[in-house]
Amino acid sequence: MDPIQLAHVKLLTSDLLCLTVWPSNPPCSTWKGRPTSRAETVGVVVSRECKDKFLRFLVDDGSGCIPCILWLNHYYLISHGGSSNLDLMADMILKQSEIVQLGKLVRVRGMLQITVRDVVVERDPNAEVLHWLDCIRLAKQCYDLLPAVTLPGSVRNSPQDGYDR
Repeated sequence: MDPIQLAHVKLLTSDLLCLTVWPSNPPCSTWKGRPTSRAETVGVVVSRECKDKFLRFLVDDGSGCIPCILWLNHYYLISHGGSSNLDLMADMILKQSEIVQLGKLVRVRGMLQITVRDVVVERDPNAEVLHWLDCIRLAKQCYDLLPAVTLPGSVRNSPQDGYDR
């Protein structure tokens, strides 16, 4: 297994939008031939729609806008019991949904839909620029290296898997 497959890969929105999804169970996304399933991005919330079961919002990192979804009822899907862990998780999710406001600089992490796992309001005005620099550095030093796993030829040689920096 490729070590970056289960890590939260720091990517720009333009890179996230270039991911190629391959049908498998669970679905596999590849970027430059490397399998990825989780991502992290930093940007400004430019759109927000709150429903009973989810919060949908757009994050603009300067390279594009990525749609994000934060499920507010996810703990109901796990169990209908009254576990204290589930109650804590539900409280945390509701607090995260409250901090997602238009114009806020946020950091989001999650699986590649993007289904949001964490939302953090960034207090550092340089966080977005630092994220960009991290993305470029990691792309050169880590993500652009040959995959540790041999992927099927059609996945490895796909011309749609990102671009050269």
